[in-house]
Amino acid sequence: MEAPEPQSLLDRLIEKFNNSRFFTISFVLHVLLISIFGGTVLFEAMQEPPDFEGGEGGFVAAGEQVAAPPPVSPTQPQETTFTVTTPPVNSSTVTAITTTAQNPLNFSMDAVIIPTAAVKPNMPSAATVATPSASMPSAAMTAQVASQIREFTGGWGKSTGSGTGTRQREFEFTAYVAQYSGGNWDSTFRMVANSPRGALPNLLEYMSKESRNKVKTNYQNVKPIKLDSSELFTAKPPFIFFTGSQDFVLTEKEVENLQKYVRLGGAIWGDSSVPGRGSKFDIAFRREMRRIMPDKDKDFEPLDARDPMFTRNPYFPEIKGVPRGINYYDEPVYVMRYFDQISIIYTANDYADMWEFGIKQAEDGKSWVMNVDRDARNDYVAQNSRLLNVAGLYLHNVNLTPPMASIIDCYKFGTNMIIHLLTRWEDKLRTAPRL
Repeated sequence: MEAPEPQSLLDRLIEKFNNSRFFTISFVLHVLLISIFGGTVLFEAMQEPPDFEGGEGGFVAAGEQVAAPPPVSPTQPQETTFTVTTPPVNSSTVTAITTTAQNPLNFSMDAVIIPTAAVKPNMPSAATVATPSASMPSAAMTAQVASQIREFTGGWGKSTGSGTGTRQREFEFTAYVAQYSGGNWDSTFRMVANSPRGALPNLLEYMSKESRNKVKTNYQNVKPIKLDSSELFTAKPPFIFFTGSQDFVLTEKEVENLQKYVRLGGAIWGDSSVPGRGSKFDIAFRREMRRIMPDKDKDFEPLDARDPMFTRNPYFPEIKGVPRGINYYDEPVYVMRYFDQISIIYTANDYADMWEFGIKQAEDGKSWVMNVDRDARNDYVAQNSRLLNVAGLYLHNVNLTPPMASIIDCYKFGTNMIIHLLTRWEDKLRTAPRL
């Protein structure tokens, strides 16, 4: 019997396709589908709009200029034109291949549905498009907003004196301690025989005496202020000192008042009485301040050493950055801003308990000495034992030896901070429009 004649390559391929009809059909369908839909854009990535709370009680005051929302039809979604690039298809004729062989698979395919219209993204309606917040750096200050801030802050800075810089200027203001709902708002402040005692009065007294009373701090008039009262807007304090060591939740009225106070040019200065992050006060203050500044994309940001707070005419230029607080804690200063200016400050190094160590001018009238006694071991101990709940707690970095780095640096840093709060609006208001 003669041997079968060897098959050519083409014959073997044809036989292979005849015996693999399922593969052939699947292959041809995939080529067609890729050719038709390979360059079609089915969905367009949507950018989530910025969070914003407008209207009465919102963070942006009435009359402030905000960017208009994009024109979108309320009934018809906005169409987006897509450019579809289809890969080139081989134009050569595909020879039909038939076979009488039994298909080894019981195969079926669902019908392919080809869309007859372009896919339209689900665009938000005009009612849901968020307006950018005026607290963002790109927002322009309107004449009405500038006028309100001028009126609120205008009484803090007096004459500029005969030279330049903050040391030649005169200032006058009264500071208050925030009396908020819950927590221990008076952790570093107390009234003794109708006279204020504690951290903030000590710092303000230092400022008045160091400036030879050019900076009139009215340190003997420091008192608590209820955050839900109208006194916040009649007293016009440049900042409210907000401290404690416990959890707290502000009332809706307190939040509303603080939002208005910040819009008028005031500042909230929080100082944790428990140094470091993660304490009850640390968590509560960060949370509650987000209610004051509700922008979704806003949060506390650490101050850079090049920030104007450190570089724009500081009262003590030798303080280049953030000094260490109690027991060497050195968290950065965290801030939130309104029209690019600091409106909420948070210091987590417990500077208030450093200021609890009162200091007084020496007999020469130039240097400063501690105004507290040492214990039997000649160590300084915490004066605020009521807060710390540990009478006689030792603080390792409390000293007044040259260059008096810990206590005096904290006093100088606090002075620089307050001077910046007194002057921070001046440059912006100088160029802002007027009514």
